[in-house]
Amino acid sequence: MTDIQFIATADIADIHDKDVQSCDIQFRNYGGKVEFCGEIQTISCFQDNGLVKKTLNSPGEGKVLVVDGHASMHTALMGDMIAAAGVKNGWAGVIINGPIRDSAVVATMDFGCKALGTNPRKSNKDGVGEQNIVLRLGGIEFVPGHYVYADSDGVVVSENPVEPK
Repeated sequence: MTDIQFIATADIADIHDKDVQSCDIQFRNYGGKVEFCGEIQTISCFQDNGLVKKTLNSPGEGKVLVVDGHASMHTALMGDMIAAAGVKNGWAGVIINGPIRDSAVVATMDFGCKALGTNPRKSNKDGVGEQNIVLRLGGIEFVPGHYVYADSDGVVVSENPVEPK
């Protein structure tokens, strides 16, 4: 995996216009790193973070894990221990269509984290879900192998790493 340069999402939208997709979901920032980017890896799961835990405990090589929790706010899909595993294993961050927990601790980590909100309730750990599938969220597609850029203005996706012009 080649390191990619972070570029602000607003600049990407201005410069590359139709070559990038902008996500309509208003994710909140929870990680200590607000600006992050990387190659996309995906998980779809419902109230079960077993695959999230397994994935963030594997080498991340600067990738961003995008998790579709189907916008269920009933259980958290990541907490501080799983986020710490992501940091340790070289993940740039996560974008979760659902809640996290231990948000005060996650905010101290050198890790990008966008999610819908928080919930202290832990999820199932059965590993039920799908990996490396195309996720359709917020009017765009998160395709494994494509690239995501996230900051305080939002989330954009590009088929290739974005080059400044």
